[in-house]
Amino acid sequence: MAVTEQDIMKALTAIEDPDLHRDIVALGFVQTPEILGDVVNVRIVLTTPACPVRETIERDARELLLALPGVREANVTMDATVAQHRVSERTPVNGVRHLIAIASNKGGVGKSTVSANLAVALASLGARVGLLDADITGPNLPTMMGIGQGSQVEAGGLRVDERHGVKVCSIGFVLPRGTPVVWRGPMIGTAVRQLLHDVDWGELDYLLIDLPPGTSDASMSMSMEAPISGAVIVSTPQDIALEDAAKAVGMFDKLNVPIFGVIENMSYFVCPHCNEQTEIFGHGGARAAAEDLGLEFLGELPLDPATRKAADEGTPIVVLAPESAQAQAFIEVAKKVAARCSVLEYAAAVSA
Repeated sequence: MAVTEQDIMKALTAIEDPDLHRDIVALGFVQTPEILGDVVNVRIVLTTPACPVRETIERDARELLLALPGVREANVTMDATVAQHRVSERTPVNGVRHLIAIASNKGGVGKSTVSANLAVALASLGARVGLLDADITGPNLPTMMGIGQGSQVEAGGLRVDERHGVKVCSIGFVLPRGTPVVWRGPMIGTAVRQLLHDVDWGELDYLLIDLPPGTSDASMSMSMEAPISGAVIVSTPQDIALEDAAKAVGMFDKLNVPIFGVIENMSYFVCPHCNEQTEIFGHGGARAAAEDLGLEFLGELPLDPATRKAADEGTPIVVLAPESAQAQAFIEVAKKVAARCSVLEYAAAVSA
């Protein structure tokens, strides 16, 4: 008995997207199947290449198809198309589908390290990714991404550079090493605007924005100059860091920017000699704060000397040691961030 397109579609309705809470056929993920006798070819197009359940959907689809009478071979091709963020009254950045702010009200929580590693993690999963250094007075991303401070001093203008599969731009590219930026608020706002709109970013699925500490000019300018899809709050487990993280949440609430969730960085330290876990700054505080604020907890990132060393040397740990526990932690958080983009975009489309 020959299998039909209707049989295939009906079988695949058994697979539900855990974030969007609908089956993949109803969501339009399943493209018209190709039936060649007893061989079935199916293409499934997800909302992000960084889908956390990509492998599960692929495996389940293949098993469901092979269980159909008349099917000897089932080939499932996984693909992804990131939907354009529904633009508000703010000016979109040409070619960029989603802008994601990485923020914390407190300095020293490892926000730039998180930004760099999340960017390369998303790129490693197949997304087109950019990384914007919005810390105008303290740009560190050139060093962390292996480009170097002052790399474009002689270029006559600021442009995007590419490292580790990520497009990067920072005012640090045009500042000689050690040069301070002593600017007042309006100048910082202008610099942020230019980094967003005057730089050719090309076509990107995600542009991650590494914001400076605090709730001042750069953060406000960024939120008012472009349609931010959502913000990720980085905190350590310390009470004082959590207090500051709550202030960052309050700022984005006032600016009508959705909060994707909270990351607990430097969550614990694992001794490389005895494997004993030490909670240097406490533990679990960011998870508790996320619950209190009604936000998603995106994950724990341990305090890791190799991660620090990799950042200093310009090769993020996700690139340097992709199979390490630390790199895998970043990759899992990146998947959750991409999923939050998809969920909020789907919700906006349904309510439109």
